[in-house]
This record gives sequence, structure tokens and C-alpha cells, in this order.
Amino acid sequence: MREFKDKVAVITGAASGIGLGIAGRCVREGMRVVLADVEEGALNKAQKELAALGGNVLPVLTDVSKAGDVTRLAEKTLECFGAVHLLCNNAGVSGAEGSIWEVSLADWEWAVGVNLWGVIHGLRTFVPIMLDQKTEGHIVNTASTAGILPYHPGVTYHVTKHAVVALSENLYRTLAQQEAKIKTSVLCPGFVKTRILSSARNLPEESRAGSTAGQLNVEAEEAAWAFLEKEFKVLTPDQVADSVFSAVREEKFYILTHPEFNDAVKKWMEGIIQEKNPETARLSFRK
Repeated sequence: MREFKDKVAVITGAASGIGLGIAGRCVREGMRVVLADVEEGALNKAQKELAALGGNVLPVLTDVSKAGDVTRLAEKTLECFGAVHLLCNNAGVSGAEGSIWEVSLADWEWAVGVNLWGVIHGLRTFVPIMLDQKTEGHIVNTASTAGILPYHPGVTYHVTKHAVVALSENLYRTLAQQEAKIKTSVLCPGFVKTRILSSARNLPEESRAGSTAGQLNVEAEEAAWAFLEKEFKVLTPDQVADSVFSAVREEKFYILTHPEFNDAVKKWMEGIIQEKNPETARLSFRK
């Protein structure tokens, strides 16, 4: 896709962070935008902000872990705009840290439900629609550098983001084999200034009792970002959105926004080929 004006974008996790950054860029490109998010207050605020910029924006309250919600999202999109050209399966949560066997079942189900099933539901629902349109389109699935590296302290996040990369690679090849007009990208960012550190605010009510995911207060969240910005390269959501649109225009599959991780990815891949045991030291990517 090289032309975006009047095209329709559907973005999950669109009320904040990377999703909102992409949505803002879509508005500036003249696209009609569907905002999907589970956080109603933030969703309505985002809609008002983007509408004030002149955007034609439809907010749809959506829990991507539920197939019925994603089906309803597609129905409302088609009812309002009649088509889908850019699909960004972006909704994600940080999950809980801890050993695999110590993380609660509630936290496993929450992270897998949003980070992986959310993408699966998005693809199963929207790809047939996009194929039937017989027009060019693009799908961007948000993973993480955690999806292309051998370790991340948040095990549920690590596992689900690897799965999103594999799912995206499979989708890319499947669509290419069918000579479809739809292209695919997988977004693997490093540190981005979002509200990912406090994603436990959106834990489903039924999962709260069994969850071990910590919820940061505003002061703790600000302190955490102050440390990260001092030690690491931290991008803004708008910067990531710029990379996403460049990749869509260039039909680029891997979107790697933090090249400082590349050596670690290369070392890990070479270790696999050489059949080396994984390194046990934690990875470091300080400035």
C-alpha cells in the first residue's frame, strides 16, 4: 500500500501507546480509522482528540481476547466504512513476571488471551473480509523484541510475543503463496513510552483474585520510565508509527525499531545453528 487517503484502518489497543500513535498517523494520512480498545474512558478520549484533528474516527469497545467482540468490531467497521485496508493487531499486555510454574493460571490466560488470541481472532475475522475485497491491503501484527530474543523476565509476555512472530511469518508465506494483494508486517519494538508497565489496570474482574501481576501507581510508573530513559533508547509511539508506515509503503515484513538489539538476535541465531546451550546471563542493552 502506497496510497492511504480515504482508506480504512482498524487498530486494536488504539486508545493509548503505539496503537494511538498509529491512529494519529492514519488520521494525518487522511484515512478513516476504527479505534478498538478495552479501556472505555481512554477510548472515548482518543476518539475526541483524533476527531479534533479532523479525523473520521469510529470507537468500538473491544476485548480482543473474545472472538465475539472481534466479530462485532468487524461488523461495525463494515457498517460504518464498508471496507478494511489496514489492520493493526496491536493490543497487548505486559503480563506477570516470575518463574513459569509460579505465574498464576489467571495471568497465563490473560496474557495468552490478549497477546496471542487477540491476534488470532483479528486474523480469522478480518483476513477473509480483506481477501474478498480483492484490493490491496496490509496487516501489521505487534510483537516485540522479546519475540526475537531468547530471554525476557516476563515469561507470559516472552512466550506470547514469540508466538505472534511465528504467526505473522506463517501468514506472510500463506498470503504470498496465494498471490494475495494483502501484505504482512510484524512490529518488534524495544522500549517505547507507553502504558505497558501498568497494563494490569485492564485485568478482567474475574482474573484479579488469582493474578500476581503488579499494578504500578502513577509515581512508580514515572520512576520506572525515568530509569529506562536514562539507561536505554526509548522511542515515542509517534516514532514507531513512522516506522510502521514506512514498512507498509515498502512492503517490509520485519519492523525492527531498535537496531541495538540486532547483535543479540544474530548471536542467538548463530548459537542455534551451532547447537550451543542457551546463555543464562540476562541480556543487557544499555546505551
